[in-house]
Amino acid sequence: MNGVSFNFTVPGDDFTRAGEASSAIKNKLKSMGIPPAVVRNVAIAVYEGEINMVIHAPGNGRPGGGIITITVEPEAITMVLEDKGRGIEDVDKAMQEGYTTAADEVRALGFGAGMGLPNMKNYSDEFAITSTVGVGTTVTMKIYLNK
Repeated sequence: MNGVSFNFTVPGDDFTRAGEASSAIKNKLKSMGIPPAVVRNVAIAVYEGEINMVIHAPGNGRPGGGIITITVEPEAITMVLEDKGRGIEDVDKAMQEGYTTAADEVRALGFGAGMGLPNMKNYSDEFAITSTVGVGTTVTMKIYLNK
């Protein structure tokens, strides 16, 4: 298999569409014959990131949401999630299980429990995050196909 990439756009602040990208990615990887355990980990990691984009990159008068880029290569799947959100003030704190800055309205919908970033890290083999307050956040994850 040669490397192949595909992108998905995630609209900010649209909970009715939350999960569409991760579901489409899961189906695409299945159709490519990716091992089920890898597909599961990619789907979970991407879903968590997708929900974070919906919650934390709402737009507020400018383009919100973000882009998910998936690259499938013979040895690994790389996921890059780039949003145009408000950015993360304290990445170390945001990586703590249960820490959240989600609004009460978001938590009332069942989202924003503070497990997104920790789950993204836990379900990937490599994890990196960069964030600039007022600009956005980029999360890069990699899952190896042959562990």
